[in-house]
Amino acid sequence: MKLTREESKRLLRPLGLAAALLACGVALLYVAGESLASARREFSAAQGERRQNSERLARIAEEEREVKEKIDVYRRLRQLNILGEERRLEWADAVSRIRTQRELLDLRYVVDRQRLLSSVQGKPGKVDFYASTMKVDLALLHEEDLLRFLADLRESGNAFYAVRKCAVTRTGQALTGATMTPRLRAECDIDLITIVDRGAKK
Repeated sequence: MKLTREESKRLLRPLGLAAALLACGVALLYVAGESLASARREFSAAQGERRQNSERLARIAEEEREVKEKIDVYRRLRQLNILGEERRLEWADAVSRIRTQRELLDLRYVVDRQRLLSSVQGKPGKVDFYASTMKVDLALLHEEDLLRFLADLRESGNAFYAVRKCAVTRTGQALTGATMTPRLRAECDIDLITIVDRGAKK
């Protein structure tokens, strides 16, 4: 079919409009594609930032939990009077009280000079661990007397009591009906450990 010049002129305008609309459609598709890619990049960046924030919050929560645990340990040590200088008078009072309460027949002890065990760097200052060895000579009716003495000593506070060694021997004395005779003797070395925090506020 052959178009006349007049008909071709009439079709020119709609064809131009169609070409313009096609170009606009292509441009819109391009812009939409770029917008989608940009939105995806922003979404990915937002996800990354959210992940970083979540990790940061998790680290903060973990650090807060660790600080709380350390504060609880510090308070417990302070309640037990383990922090600070050694308390020899309190140690003597504790041993005397245990001897009376447990009705121990023969208990002798001596506390050696304090020695530095170790120093640990901390914030804001270092922490020093000291030990004074208590040598105990104790007459026993039976082995449980020793276990009770050690438990009472540990419960008395004023230091951390670490038993280094205990030797229990028989005395060879025979039982008598009139009085209770200790048939065992214990010799123990017990470290009385105290902690001095050089960075603590006075």
